[in-house]
Amino acid sequence: MALTFWMLLAYRLGTYVTLPGVDPNMLQGSAQQSSGGIFGLINMFAGGAFARGSIFALGIMPYISASIVVQLLSLAVPSFQKMQKEGEEGRRKINQITRYLTIVITAVQSIGFLINLKSENPQAIVSITNPGEMSDFIFMLTATIVLTSSTMFVMWLGERITEKGIGNGISLIIMIGIIARLPFALKEEFNFKLSESGGGLVIFLIELAALFAVIMITILLVQGTRKIPVQYAKRVVGNRQYGGVRQYIPLKVNAAGVMPIIFAQALMFIPSTIAQFFPNYEAMQGVMAAFINPMSWTYNITFGLLIVIFTYFYTAISVNANQISDDMKRNGGFVPGVKPGKSTADFIDNVMSRITLPGAIFLAFVAILPSLANVLNINSQFAQFYGGTSLLILVGVVLDTLQQIESHLMMRHYDGLMKSGRIKGRNAVGAAV
Repeated sequence: MALTFWMLLAYRLGTYVTLPGVDPNMLQGSAQQSSGGIFGLINMFAGGAFARGSIFALGIMPYISASIVVQLLSLAVPSFQKMQKEGEEGRRKINQITRYLTIVITAVQSIGFLINLKSENPQAIVSITNPGEMSDFIFMLTATIVLTSSTMFVMWLGERITEKGIGNGISLIIMIGIIARLPFALKEEFNFKLSESGGGLVIFLIELAALFAVIMITILLVQGTRKIPVQYAKRVVGNRQYGGVRQYIPLKVNAAGVMPIIFAQALMFIPSTIAQFFPNYEAMQGVMAAFINPMSWTYNITFGLLIVIFTYFYTAISVNANQISDDMKRNGGFVPGVKPGKSTADFIDNVMSRITLPGAIFLAFVAILPSLANVLNINSQFAQFYGGTSLLILVGVVLDTLQQIESHLMMRHYDGLMKSGRIKGRNAVGAAV
């Protein structure tokens, strides 16, 4: 626990260390502007380090991007599928590939970040050598090396927390970055509500109660499962009898997690990018404006539909009904009333399709809640905690961390965190095949 605390503290302190050659006082304006778009998303995951021009400006996002790419390759490329089946050795190879890919992605994103920083805040770049092209080149080179090295250091912190700490290191780093904004958001909302046009203390308390209700609903979404009973045939080996017990396959209502929201947000940034290429076409600007404004009905309906589509897509590639059926058949298991083999795979696929629809709709509703909160006169910073990526990550990581802590306590013969029952994380539900 102490190791986890000190490593997270080191990460948070690093988010306030500015890049060499950057004047932090000149970035205060940009920090306020990094609340939307792709830069706002990166800034959220980086705990505000992006807007501050910190050495941890890119945070852990390049590693997440590399992990997603490798995960998708594992589903489509035979060589990656083979490595997945090689056990510990294959997992080590995949992790090494992910690290190398993280370095490449970080270097590319670092250059993009620095180019954007120079164009948006040229006054913030302090000359570190003689003025001229060589000075600009040296700044770009040194800053890229620092950003890449810092991201690899953050990745190392996450891996050490996973191995030596309480676990879920990468997720904890993301959560700490997100939750670091909560006190400031609460303060801003409190001050606004006490102002003449805010509505008063009662409205602020109602908002807190609404936030608590949304958190409870999100926990139901994260924890919701459909258990399919599996019966194992009896086997006699020597003088012992194996099998003959009933277990369950836990199919999650939201098997895709937060990934559909991230994919949908990435697509919603496309209209604003296209509009920049046609600044003189008023008709183009008018059409794109509806998709750029997060408060518009067009934006939210399109965003919600994309989330539903990506939920089905990501669930289909992450839950392999055929593989589950083959594993059951190989171990002598079967679903009561369903024939083993293809019939079992079709049954699991049908159940997954049915429970995914309400989960996808519910996920889309949670994703657009921040926009609804903005409409109801809630501060934009505080409104981000009413749903979307922030809330889903916070709830999921907290549940996983509590489950890890309880597991450590149980291993040391303590009673756990609760007097009755067990805390269940996102992946610790029931007995999987």
